[in-house]
Amino acid sequence: LFLSHSSLFSFYSHVTMARRTKKVGLTGKYGTRYGASLRKIVKKIEMTQHATSVCSFCGKTSVKRVAVGIWSCKHCKKTVAGGAYTVGTPAAATVRASIRRLRETAGL
Repeated sequence: LFLSHSSLFSFYSHVTMARRTKKVGLTGKYGTRYGASLRKIVKKIEMTQHATSVCSFCGKTSVKRVAVGIWSCKHCKKTVAGGAYTVGTPAAATVRASIRRLRETAGL
């Protein structure tokens, strides 16, 4: 029995890939080790560190983590120092707000 490529494709098109993980996602690689609570925390951290972020220079969603604290935009090629797992940190936001407030008071 000989079947062409297109007929094989139509034959297997209803078959879907198996779901690998329902809840654990990225942390499936740890198996049952380390406990569920720790894996949930690690999942949140790993999802933020592997996600793309918005570039503050060009506005594109193309900033990726290069190394710990180093973030680079694929579009405009700018490199920014940030947090270990996210581009911006709460401490950086506080400093930015303080500087802005001081500039406003000095300008008045």
